[in-house]
Amino acid sequence: MSRYALPALLLSLTLAACSAPAPDEQTAATEQSQAAAAAAAQPPEPGSDPTGTAPAPGGSCDDTQAQWIIGKAATPADTEQAGKDAKASAVRTLKPGEAATMEFNPSRLNIDLDDKGVVTAVRCG
Repeated sequence: MSRYALPALLLSLTLAACSAPAPDEQTAATEQSQAAAAAAAQPPEPGSDPTGTAPAPGGSCDDTQAQWIIGKAATPADTEQAGKDAKASAVRTLKPGEAATMEFNPSRLNIDLDDKGVVTAVRCG
């Protein structure tokens, strides 16, 4: 019995090593942003909200609408407006080295800052 156990174990470990890893949060957020941008590029359907004031589908935000803040100093008024533009239910600014929770929240807008408080990136999640 043990003569077969070792080869079976090695075979299962080899097969497990060949499987593809699950996408990480950043990849998922990027894909979500690209899908939202593609959907925003489509003409509005009859009966839809052409003004764009309706919340994003699934309660998620659309970071493509807040890209204007990149390169600007993050003021409370600008970060609040970016959150409204992205239709986010929450906004957080992230400074370099600052501790932050890692859970993915599709309705939250993350605003990354550099050491001087200038926005370097905007993403949902």
